[in-house]
Amino acid sequence: MDLVPALEEPLKKVLGPATAKVMAEHLGLLTVGDLLHHYPRRYEERGQLTHLADLPMDEHVTVVAQVADARLHTFASAKAPRGKGQRLEVTITDGSGRLQLVFFGHGVHKPHKELLPGTRALFAGKVSVFNRRLQLAHPAYELLRGDSEEAVDAWAGALIPIYPATAKLESWKIGKAIQTVLPSAQEALDPLPDSLREGRGLVALPEALLKIHRPHTKADIEDARSRLKWDEAFVLQVALARRRHADAQLPAVPRKPAPDGLLTSFDARLPFTLTDGQQKVTREIFDDLARDHPMHRLLQGEVGSGKTMVALRAMLAVVDAGGQAAMLAPTEVLAQQHHRSIVEMMGELAEGGMLGGADQATKVVLLTGSMGAAARRQALLDLVTGEAGIVIGTHALIEDKVQFHDLGLVVVDEQHRFGVEQRDALRGKGKQPPHLLVMTATPIPRTVAMTVFGDLETSVLDQLPAGRSPIASHVVPAADKPHFLARAWERVREEVENGHQAYVVCPRIGDEEDDPKKAGKKKSPEDEAEKRPPLAVLEVADQLAKGPLSGIKVEVLHGRMHPDDKDAVMRRFAAGETDVLVATTVIEVGVNVPNATAMVIMDADRFGVSQLHQLRGRVGRGSAPGLCLLVSEMPEASAARQRLNAVASTLDGFELSRIDLEQRREGDVLGQAQSGARTSLRMLAVIEDEEIIAEAREEAAALVAAEPDLTRLPGLRTALDALLDEEREQYLDKG
Repeated sequence: MDLVPALEEPLKKVLGPATAKVMAEHLGLLTVGDLLHHYPRRYEERGQLTHLADLPMDEHVTVVAQVADARLHTFASAKAPRGKGQRLEVTITDGSGRLQLVFFGHGVHKPHKELLPGTRALFAGKVSVFNRRLQLAHPAYELLRGDSEEAVDAWAGALIPIYPATAKLESWKIGKAIQTVLPSAQEALDPLPDSLREGRGLVALPEALLKIHRPHTKADIEDARSRLKWDEAFVLQVALARRRHADAQLPAVPRKPAPDGLLTSFDARLPFTLTDGQQKVTREIFDDLARDHPMHRLLQGEVGSGKTMVALRAMLAVVDAGGQAAMLAPTEVLAQQHHRSIVEMMGELAEGGMLGGADQATKVVLLTGSMGAAARRQALLDLVTGEAGIVIGTHALIEDKVQFHDLGLVVVDEQHRFGVEQRDALRGKGKQPPHLLVMTATPIPRTVAMTVFGDLETSVLDQLPAGRSPIASHVVPAADKPHFLARAWERVREEVENGHQAYVVCPRIGDEEDDPKKAGKKKSPEDEAEKRPPLAVLEVADQLAKGPLSGIKVEVLHGRMHPDDKDAVMRRFAAGETDVLVATTVIEVGVNVPNATAMVIMDADRFGVSQLHQLRGRVGRGSAPGLCLLVSEMPEASAARQRLNAVASTLDGFELSRIDLEQRREGDVLGQAQSGARTSLRMLAVIEDEEIIAEAREEAAALVAAEPDLTRLPGLRTALDALLDEEREQYLDKG
């Protein structure tokens, strides 16, 4: 299938090498088609000028305004010692506010002639602060000329597209480039089947491209957006539906647990009953394991909802059926912790081949990069002979030397930490594709799950096991109310005096390597004042031990410590020998110390919503209630404080993940899942467009079931090729 020549034309042929180079380097746009799909971020109505009153700091903005005043000053400086330096100050206004523009040196001549009071123009630049006033230094500008009355009216009523731009390429230059290539839109191949487009009343693709870039009315923009959102949702869902279809054709060994085997003995030992949620999810997993094509299931659940228990029972079922199960954890701390807790839960059932091991017992081995040679050799031997039914490890499991006797199930913990390549390498170790269970404790809104993990069936655990305690969360405004911070340390002391333990989390380690003072990046004085470096583990631990927490046993934990030291610190904390652990986010996932009841997160505004929720889940894991204090110096009205208030107000991770997404947009979410590929969503907003995504998924599933190879839909195949460029194709193949 030849790709459409007009849209595949390289930009350097159409726009010239200099512009094409900037577009490729700064915006990732290489062809005419890429440029046509670079949509406006918003539209300015010339009649309603951008509000200068709401300008964001440190962002590239485009404003439409009128010159109120222009003055040329001379001054003396090192370069112009005789008072020959020139500075042009122009004040512009749009009725809502005023903004100062400054031009220096030789750069003053042209604007001095052109920016006369009363002149209207588009101005673009980066908003900064000087002498406590907002300004644009050396902005690019485009004069807006309209002579006749009608021209002025037409001009004032027109919709100006404002494009996502960069310092090197202003919005209107992108607009001009798009006008140059817009005629090619007529040749765009439509990816939507006619029946779908007509059935949903969507405009044709060439018309949508024309209307998005050159709208006459707001209705044009709506038509174009509705259509282009469908393209993105549908093409992505077809890609995922084809993955599901292909997976369903692969062979796998069905794994049914033997009656009265390891799983039965394990269940008999459990001191509690599983929650209804755990039982329901277990049934879904066991049904999948019994089939003769590989399971692909995403198990998502709240922090502490008992995912590990569900995964362990699935692993035991596979061992019962004669296979082996591997659990992949993102960090050594976590792998060791899983290994410890699984061995504890299994007791003598984990002592296969040892004295005192039960009859049905198997061996549970740990494999990490920092193990000694002898222990590693033994672990590898246990895997290849099948002596070990369960292995828990880090990416060390993926190395070529690791071979399995019969790998039946791969459990991946904390999906977003693993590249697809790593999952794929582990899956390649089975004689036939093993079953795959992916777990995440970052709850994902349903639409994101459908968009990012649409090739996986999803199970959700939203009940907490009995005996779990509620966690009270509060924001501590350290700058406005310093006595609140003092009280926070008193609360930590009280918890310790009552026989409990606490975590203090900081964004940075504070050793030479990550010390921002040593880093060579120069900052402006405003930056220095606004942004002190984030608080660091080593400094905070030192201050606490000497000050508010003196006399209490404080230890530190961070990612650059030697693995043995990390493990020793975790063991001491778990055993209750340490009272307070000052750590980075290495404790974010899976660390389980039921006696830890309090957590203080320093500079909490430097963390994302989901991350704060994850961290908070480390406390309240026992019978005593948990307390989480979010310390921040950000002002009351800031977006950062609103984020923290949201975290403090609910313990529902699904609700928080929606808030997080609405604030961050989904580029981050898709970015981390698409193995770093640029998000393919330019128009679709995962949360807002929930209905479109769900409907597109149904349409895609029906289409792929009827016609998996899409022979009669050349436009759709072209769009899939564009979406699944090599990197994404590999990503989806490996999913």
